[in-house]
Amino acid sequence: MSIKRFLPLLLLASCEAQPEKSPFPEPQRPVAPIVSARYSDEDARDSVSEAKNVMELAGVQAGMSVADIGAGEGYYTVRLAPLVGAKGRVLAQDIVSETRDNLARRVQRENLDNVAVKLGQPNNPMLPAASFDRIFMIHMYHEIERPSEFLWHVWDSLKKQGSVVVVDADRPTDRHGTPPRLLVCEFAAVGYELTRFERLPDSETFFAEFQPRGQKPEPKDILNCPA
Repeated sequence: MSIKRFLPLLLLASCEAQPEKSPFPEPQRPVAPIVSARYSDEDARDSVSEAKNVMELAGVQAGMSVADIGAGEGYYTVRLAPLVGAKGRVLAQDIVSETRDNLARRVQRENLDNVAVKLGQPNNPMLPAASFDRIFMIHMYHEIERPSEFLWHVWDSLKKQGSVVVVDADRPTDRHGTPPRLLVCEFAAVGYELTRFERLPDSETFFAEFQPRGQKPEPKDILNCPA
């Protein structure tokens, strides 16, 4: 084959090898790696009433549908299930297949009939549309590779008056936390409004709740937030 005939094939192969560029902005701050399916020992978290405080602040009630994103070993999942009750639903999601499978076994072992377990993607939790009263993101926000894309997808999963709850440590993202200023900026860039902010008994940990406002922006119109 002559070089003239071979060149178009080379160009085609080169084009096919290029990954599609995301229309969402890349974060200007570090993204923390996923180091464990467990944030902390469950007994230690219960000793400071973490889940109880967070679920009360979030106003979780019987009959609600809630999602636990980045559920890990299921600390919140198994505590949300009895609170929403038989008429409520909990969707536990994780992006690590092994973690998802381990959690599914725990759900089955503990007979949590109102819990479903799902595998998501790093920048899209793959949630059903208009389905949730609350979406929980507990000690995992700093691990999201492209937060604007993630929050853009989350928007459509909320019911009317539904909200997103973030619990994280007030420290830099490369130290497995999120500064509140940065968190509010990244949510606001996608059209969410901060509706509640509280410090938890552990003064380094905070509770933040957001609701969508107005019209969801186009990806190209989302501004990046300084680190």
